[in-house]
Amino acid sequence: MSDAAKDRAQPLIVGAGPAGIRAAATLVAAGLRPIVVDEAPACGGQIYRQPFVPDGRDARARYGSEAPKAERLHKEFAGLQGKLDYLPNTLVWNLSDGIADVAANGGHRRLAHDGLILATGAMDRILPVPGWTLPGVFSLGGSQIALKAQGCVIGSRVVFAGTGPLLYLVAWQYMKAGVKVAAVLDAAPLAAQMAMMKALPGFPAIVLRGTRFVAEMMMKGVAFHYGINKLRFEGTSRIEGVSFEVRGKRRHLACDGAGFGLGLKPETQLADLAGCRFTFNERDRVFLPQTDAARRSSVTGVYLAGDGSGIAGADAAEMSGERAALSLIEDRGLAVDPGRAGKLEKELRKIFAFRNVLEQSFPFPSQWIADLPGDTMVCRCEEIDVSAIRDAADHFGIVEMNRLKAVSRVGMGRCQGRVCGSAAAELLAASTGQPISAVGRLRGQAPVKPLPMSYAAIAPAVTGEAAE
Repeated sequence: MSDAAKDRAQPLIVGAGPAGIRAAATLVAAGLRPIVVDEAPACGGQIYRQPFVPDGRDARARYGSEAPKAERLHKEFAGLQGKLDYLPNTLVWNLSDGIADVAANGGHRRLAHDGLILATGAMDRILPVPGWTLPGVFSLGGSQIALKAQGCVIGSRVVFAGTGPLLYLVAWQYMKAGVKVAAVLDAAPLAAQMAMMKALPGFPAIVLRGTRFVAEMMMKGVAFHYGINKLRFEGTSRIEGVSFEVRGKRRHLACDGAGFGLGLKPETQLADLAGCRFTFNERDRVFLPQTDAARRSSVTGVYLAGDGSGIAGADAAEMSGERAALSLIEDRGLAVDPGRAGKLEKELRKIFAFRNVLEQSFPFPSQWIADLPGDTMVCRCEEIDVSAIRDAADHFGIVEMNRLKAVSRVGMGRCQGRVCGSAAAELLAASTGQPISAVGRLRGQAPVKPLPMSYAAIAPAVTGEAAE
């Protein structure tokens, strides 16, 4: 981008969840006019997602105890209109040299920007198990979106399986919505979850809320099974039940819907396209874009906020969004309050420490890898199963993810490896006897999500003001 174009360019925020909203508010307060690009039709992100159409429910019914935070952020963002350029239903599909390629309303645009805050959020982490592609099996996040945004449920008798705090939250939300929750199946042993007591002094509200969720579900007759193995979703044309092993015994439960997920993983494709340096995070078993305490990335003018740079939850997302915006403001030569910046960094360190406790309580079930049958689908886009990955690694001596992609086509489909990439990495590591960090990561490719073939031309670069 030329110096003249840069002088006219606005800051760009990608994402309008808690991190993006707080970043936008901070930039506006400093006298800047950001562009906010959001894939959703309305602000809130996944956690505070708004319904597509009014459905008669109030915020309390939709967001539970998080309703005050959701309403505050929705109202705050509404109050910023006229002071920023908001582009909902818009996908940023590529980034390069101060230009964002975006798709919306059946066509392309190019947005010049000076300063980029990536608040891209997270998605479900899925480890394929037999039957996970059956109709009626949803990710935990998908189950929650159906309830929040569409006012519908995934079944009348539902099982929730996997591990992590989201497992319990979604199960509780479905129970409160009147659905029969047949069981919660947790890969984590009960003994591991006792580690949560370490967090009680610093985060009593969160720990006690989780305890309350379990107690209320137990009172409603929800069954809990811990330390499960060999999970299998069963059915012919759609899910009819789920089976699993616990303490050496095989169990079966009938259901007509299932929510499944093993925690969350950051959406990092745009950080990759922006040129950010990545390092492996042992705790989360994933490569993350590097960021300092002030939320600056390794690339000048690119800042990282929210779960897209490491899973830490909605409160941390807000704080990191504000901290990233303060860094952008400071790098423009404007004054910031160092006391406020320091306070945000201190609070974020506390939350990140709490995340360490959560990972001890809900460890990723890497032991499931060895038990996966060869015909279990991994990449549903390209129809690549477990045996194809194992055979490719063995036959070609593959030890790195991008080579595996080239040979097997895993990760070449519509999701660009967003769903199957982490699972394929786990399989490759297990098949070759390497640590997960050694197999690398799939390189980001544009477009980060599918685009219609009708998007044939890219419009000239514009600023947010020119787009109005």
